[in-house]
Amino acid sequence: MPSFFKALKAKLTEHDHHHDQSHHDPEAPPKWAPAPEVSHQYGLRNEASNDDYEAAEDFCNRYPLEPPRLLPSEVVDHINAVGNKAWRLEHPRTSRFVGSVHNPGESKSDDAVVRVKTSSKCQDTCLLSDLPILAGLYDVKGKQGVYYEVEILEMNVDAGGFVAVGTACRPYPDWRLPGWNRLSGGLHLDDMRKFFEDPDGGRDYLPESQALTVRNGDIIGCGYELSTGTLFFTFNGMRLPPAFNGVYLPRGAHDVYAAVGVSGATEFKVNFGGDHFRWKEGNEWAWRVEGHVGKLGGSGAGDEDDLPTYSEASSSGQRW
Repeated sequence: MPSFFKALKAKLTEHDHHHDQSHHDPEAPPKWAPAPEVSHQYGLRNEASNDDYEAAEDFCNRYPLEPPRLLPSEVVDHINAVGNKAWRLEHPRTSRFVGSVHNPGESKSDDAVVRVKTSSKCQDTCLLSDLPILAGLYDVKGKQGVYYEVEILEMNVDAGGFVAVGTACRPYPDWRLPGWNRLSGGLHLDDMRKFFEDPDGGRDYLPESQALTVRNGDIIGCGYELSTGTLFFTFNGMRLPPAFNGVYLPRGAHDVYAAVGVSGATEFKVNFGGDHFRWKEGNEWAWRVEGHVGKLGGSGAGDEDDLPTYSEASSSGQRW
């Protein structure tokens, strides 16, 4: 095991120890920690054009965010019948996407996960889940969070192919990768930089001494912790440090969707729980996506009303 990986594992063990301790006291408030990483002005490998950036800004100005919504009764019935297999990725409408999306139940095969394959001609595209992984109007009593995983089968970064894993609210410009625009967060696997509402070069997720390189066969997970509004990622079953704290709060104000960005030639699987998760905790009901719909909540926010949203914190000059 490389020395940097030992250091990372030790750090993660310490992080999980403190994380577990915090759950022993249900009255303990979320701990806010400013992000120490330096923000990069430019991307390490892939840069979007100024025209794409301006078009996305115009899109967000023209189309307000959708409010949280109740799921139709037939959708809730479908979730009760098939569980997490009800979650799929929408087939993108943009001509920028050159590839295929195969969801569970769309063919005679008994796939429990979503399969995506793109060609070298595929340009930046954001694929959203058809159902929210976090629905603001529903009760989350007994839930710790929500979680899904992406298994990389092919991603040739040197040839311009890469995947980004994250979350977003609707509507989101489908030509922009997760994390570049409003209420969207993402980890870009070509350079392992994290983004939240960041149209520039992002921030390094891990210190250089602990940097990870994603290769074919690796599994990247994306999780959201309800108690702290923490967006985090996992690498081959290990939970990495928090990427962003205090996002999507108050919870009752948002429906949040899985967001997977693609560019160039790639092949990968998206697992919403139909197959066993590499991150063991994700297999527990408290983290399953199907466990957060069914019972209606009150305001949906609870004690989170006292916490600042990420946008409020950012506008006040704090970094998370």
